[in-house]
Amino acid sequence: MKDLAPRREELDPIEIASRDEIEALQLERLKWSLAHAYENVPFYRASFDAAGVHPSDLKTLADLAKFPFTQKTDLRDNYPFGLFAVPREEIIRLHASSGTTGKPTVVGYTRRDIDTWAEVVARSMRASGTRPGDIVHIAYGYGLFTGGLGAHYGAERLGCTVVPVSGGMTPRQVMLIRDFRPTTIMVTPSYMLNILDEFRREGLDPRDTSLEVGIFGAEPWTNAMRREVEEAFDMHAVDIYGLSEIIGPGVANECVETKDGLHIWEDHFYPEIIDPATGEVLPDGELGELVFTTLTKEGMPMIRYRTRDLTRLLPGTARSMRRMEKITGRSDDMIILRGVNVFPTQIEEILLATEGLAPHFQIELYRAGRMDAMRVHCECLPGATAAEARDAAARRLAKAIKDTVGISVEVAVADPGGVERSQGKARRVVDNRPKE
Repeated sequence: MKDLAPRREELDPIEIASRDEIEALQLERLKWSLAHAYENVPFYRASFDAAGVHPSDLKTLADLAKFPFTQKTDLRDNYPFGLFAVPREEIIRLHASSGTTGKPTVVGYTRRDIDTWAEVVARSMRASGTRPGDIVHIAYGYGLFTGGLGAHYGAERLGCTVVPVSGGMTPRQVMLIRDFRPTTIMVTPSYMLNILDEFRREGLDPRDTSLEVGIFGAEPWTNAMRREVEEAFDMHAVDIYGLSEIIGPGVANECVETKDGLHIWEDHFYPEIIDPATGEVLPDGELGELVFTTLTKEGMPMIRYRTRDLTRLLPGTARSMRRMEKITGRSDDMIILRGVNVFPTQIEEILLATEGLAPHFQIELYRAGRMDAMRVHCECLPGATAAEARDAAARRLAKAIKDTVGISVEVAVADPGGVERSQGKARRVVDNRPKE
């Protein structure tokens, strides 16, 4: 793989500023953001008043802990435009979640917000090793989902040639990668595996492509999956993080020269780690739930938004801004099985290390008598379809999960292609337990 690290002079000065400079800027912007929310969003005025705090109470960054949290339910309760801090006519873009668990969560952007979003995505892409003039193949979904358009505007801001493919039609993805010769692909990690499968199905060597960088986001993925993709394509695989409530992709990104966690663009997003149960702020280095406060968003500021993503904050390395570890799971999709906490990423890591099995899987939760149980659906590799080979692989996986995670699971090994494929975010957990 090529050395794609950007030169120091290519970076924004704030990326390599001193911590004192970064924190001074954060405090200035945080005071503005709190006042902007309080003065212009009735929800925040009521929330702050109920907690007995006022924006003027913020004297230091640590004072942010006095302010109340914002949660996803608050967005649904104020659907569709109740959290906007500017007149609706100043909102030039709307995005929304799919609304599969209730009302969709709607987010709005001013022209300046769109400009900020393009800036942080371009910064993320540069950190990933993408350069001005590169061709960028965007296989994130377009539309109300923030992935496609967020990546698109960032790539254009960086000065790249954009191929707005969106998701789906995997054979066409392969054809365009071969014909247009992009150097960067932006896609969910689970869909990248589908693209890899299609290369192999067509008898093509993925290492012969022009791809040098894969920027993967929208779902948790493991370093084992990184190794699989990097070895298959002979390219760098880096992690991008974001969520629509904060801005979309581009909140944090790995640096291609280190790949040791995602540097948070702290000049726009202030991170905290809290205990998910108590809400107490935890020191850097402790594992907990990630919370963000936006520092520059005009249209829809977010104050102490609980992401439900579990990670820890670490000192900067390639940049001065702090890093967050790769997301290990979510505090609200964590599986508790017989008292044991289980995350899909744990199962993925074990699966990828199990001989004879492909990297596709889905976890099924069901009720066995009066007990909750777990079944891992996976598939064998094309050369390991014999019944004896599949049974042996199933036993290896079940034993590895038992030894590593501490729970007994059933493993169902299907033929190649037998596990549900994703055209976007993977549906890792299916809960078939009876509703009580």
